[in-house]
Amino acid sequence: MTNDNHNHNTAVPPLTFELPAPDISAWRAGNTGTEGVWHFDAGQPGRHVMISALVHGNELCGAWALKGLLEAGVRPQQGTLTLAFCNLDAFDRFDAHNHDASRFTDEDLNRQWLDERIDAADTHERRRAAALRPWVAQADWLLDLHSMHEPSAPLLLTGIQPRNLALARAMRLPEHIVVDAGHKDGVRMRDYGRFGDLDDNGTRSLLIECGFHGDPASRAVAQDQCVRFIEQSGALSADALAQQLPGWRLPDAPRQWALEVTGPVVATSSAFRFVAPYTGLEVFEKAGTVIGDNDGVPVVTPYDDCVLVMPSVRQARAGVTVVRFARRRLL
Repeated sequence: MTNDNHNHNTAVPPLTFELPAPDISAWRAGNTGTEGVWHFDAGQPGRHVMISALVHGNELCGAWALKGLLEAGVRPQQGTLTLAFCNLDAFDRFDAHNHDASRFTDEDLNRQWLDERIDAADTHERRRAAALRPWVAQADWLLDLHSMHEPSAPLLLTGIQPRNLALARAMRLPEHIVVDAGHKDGVRMRDYGRFGDLDDNGTRSLLIECGFHGDPASRAVAQDQCVRFIEQSGALSADALAQQLPGWRLPDAPRQWALEVTGPVVATSSAFRFVAPYTGLEVFEKAGTVIGDNDGVPVVTPYDDCVLVMPSVRQARAGVTVVRFARRRLL
């Protein structure tokens, strides 16, 4: 499988990249024998905490955040802290003028997190998942840093586990929390192994979509989420984090919404179009409102007060999800 399968929608204008790619050469080797993976042990009991970035090679904000944590010399006061630059091969191909092409090398790394797929070891991403798997498997808490194809407000994805939603609420930012059941094309890192269990087994796993790939604000969101997640995990105190990472914590959200995803809209071809330039979080008061055209078939909202989650036609082709519908409620 290669990026030749990418179908870039030529009707979508290019977006300006203001966030440059970070130089992570000083941190590339890691300290674990696994390239890109750093591991620090406090020597005191506590959780195994992991923060991952560059699961997709074009998601720069997470790489900036991990680089910042390493440059600041952040070390856990309890338990362990693992920091992982994941898809380095894809990141090496990054081109701000064609950022979709560096999302992965052979296939999406964030759809490979079943042991059967990883053990096949027949693509770059599956071999990389095999190298990362021991670190993911031992983690108790996982924060996976991502960004989006389009400009949009940050979204924190919890899965359907109540324990993750409770953590998102305790973190108090961002404003919008997406409760989603997973992805139709494969298992995400956030749902691997114990993280996917419905019963509360002590694990927590969150995926943060920090904003558009090329927006400097996405870096600020990634940094903030690292601080809040590490504090909640107990790995470091709030005072220690404030001292070592001044300016990283953003103001709390005035309120938080849970967006419960009810289903996707899947394109039947690259001709899919929205009727307006949606950026996500639009709320449609009435069921039956037309929001798009799928090869001549109107796409309508399925219920009142329907919310759009992450609309994008940038990679539209047959079988690709172009938006998700959700119901919202205040937390």
